[in-house]
Amino acid sequence: MSTQKGKIGVTTENIFPVIKKFLYSDHEIFLRELVSNAIDATNKLKTLSSFGEFKGELGDMNVKVTVDKEAGTLTVSDHGIGMTADDIEKYINQIAFSGAEEFLAKYKDKAENIIGHFGLGFYSAFMVAKKVEIRTLSYKEGAEAVSWVCDGSPEYSMEPIEKKERGTDIVLYIDDENKEFLEQSRIDTLLKKYCRFLPVPVISGKEQEWKDGKYVDTDRDKVINNTEPAWTKKPADLTDDDYRNFYRELYPGQDDPLFWIHLNVDYPFTLTGILYFPKIKNNIDISRNRIQLYCNQVFVTDSVEGVVPEFMMLMQGVIDSPDIPLNVSRSYLQSDTAVKKISSYITKKVAQRLEEIFKNNREEYESKWDDIKVFIEYGMLTDEKFRDAAMKFVLVKDTDDKYYTLDEYKTLIEANQTDKEGNIIYLYATDKTAQYNYITAATDKGYDVLLMDGQLDSHFIGLLEQKLEKSHFVRVDSDVIDNLIRKEDKKADDLTAAQRNILTNVFRSQIPAVDKAEFLVSFESLSADAAPLVITQNEYMRRMKDMAAMQPGMSFYSELPDSYNLIVNTEHKLIKQIRDDADKSIAEKISPITSSIDKTNAEITTIREAAKDGKLSDDDNKKVSELEGEADKLRKEETEMIGQYAATQPIVKQLIDLALLGNGLLKGHDLSEFIKRSINLL
Repeated sequence: MSTQKGKIGVTTENIFPVIKKFLYSDHEIFLRELVSNAIDATNKLKTLSSFGEFKGELGDMNVKVTVDKEAGTLTVSDHGIGMTADDIEKYINQIAFSGAEEFLAKYKDKAENIIGHFGLGFYSAFMVAKKVEIRTLSYKEGAEAVSWVCDGSPEYSMEPIEKKERGTDIVLYIDDENKEFLEQSRIDTLLKKYCRFLPVPVISGKEQEWKDGKYVDTDRDKVINNTEPAWTKKPADLTDDDYRNFYRELYPGQDDPLFWIHLNVDYPFTLTGILYFPKIKNNIDISRNRIQLYCNQVFVTDSVEGVVPEFMMLMQGVIDSPDIPLNVSRSYLQSDTAVKKISSYITKKVAQRLEEIFKNNREEYESKWDDIKVFIEYGMLTDEKFRDAAMKFVLVKDTDDKYYTLDEYKTLIEANQTDKEGNIIYLYATDKTAQYNYITAATDKGYDVLLMDGQLDSHFIGLLEQKLEKSHFVRVDSDVIDNLIRKEDKKADDLTAAQRNILTNVFRSQIPAVDKAEFLVSFESLSADAAPLVITQNEYMRRMKDMAAMQPGMSFYSELPDSYNLIVNTEHKLIKQIRDDADKSIAEKISPITSSIDKTNAEITTIREAAKDGKLSDDDNKKVSELEGEADKLRKEETEMIGQYAATQPIVKQLIDLALLGNGLLKGHDLSEFIKRSINLL
């Protein structure tokens, strides 16, 4: 053939600026496209050979990427099917007609690993090159080698050349803005990112060895990819060590995974892959590169948020499907219907695998529960389908380190931990050491206490309360033990109003200042051998603060002080002694003040009740304001008098500090004073 000149068949003169700027979100993707096309051409020839349509020797079936910094070129070479001048005219000069599509249609039942579906893949070369040359020789008998050259405009030239070896060389003359792609290290990095698991050996440079204090090239070609990664093999052909070794290949330096799931489905879509449950340390780390997405072993993206369910972001591994478009647009992936079906399938498979492990090897499952717990809870909190499936295999652990399914635990506690309203009460602790006294009090009454110390447990408890009928979760330190599971009506204490007022101020005045905490004094008629003072924490407010710590939108709760109850056991002999001493020492002095406060409050009530339609006149408003000021002054006087008395009673301070100490709330100066006082009392 003679030299041929012509124009590429496009519908607009602006196709190349579009390619350079908008076709792909990242210029580096060009290398993936060109190497993938070379793999495609190689596998086409293998397929033709297997059918007997190519009878020659296959020879070295690899793809080679060559950097020539001096010449300013980057070349991608293959020994595949090659092209004739007619092929170039059809597949290169007519943009967006994919040879792979036509080939697949012809060999759809037999051809494997044809990456294709690109159309525009070749033209991604113009994102980084000022000129591109194709040097190619078709596998067809008697074919003539052809050179095709284009400088990034719609015009091209094509002519015959001498080429001995079958296949195609794509030569990129790198433009001045993209000289980084003439660095061997940059090319190797990209090949390892996009091509590390391609099905044909990819050669880039030479293997190196340490010699005379530096690394030098050897004469051995450097193959950058594993052509048979574990996910392409049958599960029956893999050992546990094979799965672990592949995990180490994907994530060097990490601890071995806990479990893995081998995905392998061919209907209603094609999907393979391996997903791993890694050990999650300390905080939930939702990385953006845990799961890698492939299309026929070609890397697509590791930004899979929105492509897989949110909870699966905690997993690691590989998903490979020809039904996932080889397109780096994340929004396209997220809206693709095939991807959505794949996502649902993976969720189902993850749940099935966990249930299978639980049923077949419960002992192993329990041994790893503390590590996979956060994954399963996260999935149940964020994915409804997974939540429904996981109700069968989610576990709870009690403070004796025994594991139960939800049904097993309900059976265990139902008889003894049902309150008078018919609600099953699930007692739980978040810290076995800090809440030891409360746990002991509960277990001494025959109750069982769960340990809910996970990162998501505060949210997970709320979910369980929604899913489990007539069930409440109550933290073991949220009230005195007799109130945690109320079996009968509350027993009233025998304090008079005056005694209650005095004791409230006696104890409140001696509570030391605790950072970001406030205390409410209350009275309970507990057993005589129960503790004289018990500190509990309001269940509702504590839950809100726990959840606020993980949800920025609830930050106002985190700003509120911790709410504690100082519960006074009126049946304890020490409390009775304090009450009697106060009656003798302070009650008579306080009585006139208390009477005056009562009288003032009565006057205020009378004025308000006499107001028409509840509206006070200006004179009445003034009178009420004066009376309220007088009452406040009297209350302050009363409080100061009781406080001065309480300060002379070391036993009051000692009991309060003991209660604070048992909850880890006594620190610094107050702790030092407690120690000194304890020695003096001894």
